[in-house]
Amino acid sequence: MAANGGLHWTDIPAPVLAVLRGGAVLPAHPLALDEQRRFDRESQRALSRYYIDAGSGGLAVGVHATQFQIRDVGLYHPVLELARQTAAEWTDRPLVMIAGAIGRTAQAVEEARVARAVGYHAVLLGLGALKGASEDELVEHCAAVAKEMPLVGFYLQTAVGGIPLSRGFWTRFAALDNVIAIKVAPFNRYRTLDVAFGVAAAGAEERITLYTGNDDHIVADLLTPLAVRIGNREVTLRFRGGLLGHWSVWTKTAVDLLVSTQQAVERGNVPLDVLALDSKVTDCNAVVFDVANDFRGCIPGCHEVLRRQGLMRTVHCLDPEEVLGPGQAQEIDRIYATWPELTDDAFVAANLARWRG
Repeated sequence: MAANGGLHWTDIPAPVLAVLRGGAVLPAHPLALDEQRRFDRESQRALSRYYIDAGSGGLAVGVHATQFQIRDVGLYHPVLELARQTAAEWTDRPLVMIAGAIGRTAQAVEEARVARAVGYHAVLLGLGALKGASEDELVEHCAAVAKEMPLVGFYLQTAVGGIPLSRGFWTRFAALDNVIAIKVAPFNRYRTLDVAFGVAAAGAEERITLYTGNDDHIVADLLTPLAVRIGNREVTLRFRGGLLGHWSVWTKTAVDLLVSTQQAVERGNVPLDVLALDSKVTDCNAVVFDVANDFRGCIPGCHEVLRRQGLMRTVHCLDPEEVLGPGQAQEIDRIYATWPELTDDAFVAANLARWRG
């Protein structure tokens, strides 16, 4: 336990830490709403049970996919608490529980404290609210939250509110002792490499585990070593798993995909059919995330897949203006027809009644 009563990463139970370090599917948990846009606790619980039974290594709750507006309607604590309770009641295997924390420093610190009190292991720290801040201010902000909880860094793409972050920032961020992982999601090869350089420059490659959030490049991220050279020292880093909005749908298939990539990496021989999955998964993601409409329907797109499966009752978001993009539903039809092997509808159908029970 940290001196101020905060949680340090060494306080995380060893089996939980082993899941994080070994690499896991960590779905970004959506928010289920009913027809009146009220919190649908039954569907929310069913989603958590689905992710657990699909083989996820944990849950990321209160993050972008859960809708940042949950803070404005008093749902942050209830949503975190329900996911934590559901996980504890549904399985006894170790799960990594990650809570999103956003806003200016006072808000982010308070959210970290809420997450700690509910029983989470780390916070995924979003920096979008600090747009325009200096590097010193950003690092000071991160350090303040790190006193409360272990941090998972978050490089969010600028199209949905992220801010550009330099190699210098990532070096200083990685040097913070209570950083345990980074979700790398700039959807940009150059910026992805900046994170790897920062971790290596800080000498933190053993402490910090990289998770891909690049939904446009999932399979390639999981297969490709990141070789960086700092002075005379060469370091090879790898993405061990994914913390992904895309993996909030068809999660059983995502677990199988991660196992396939891990096995290929261990063998040192990546079959061409595994490499070919990258373009197939990216095609699916382009539709679910509504790339044709600049990602405006990315959250409703995930909701629509889950609604079709019966896991959610509606595609509603808290913001009535956040809806499926033009043509997005038809494109989801196309994806189902084109890549049925990347869906997990049969798995969901076989278990849905139990998850909703």
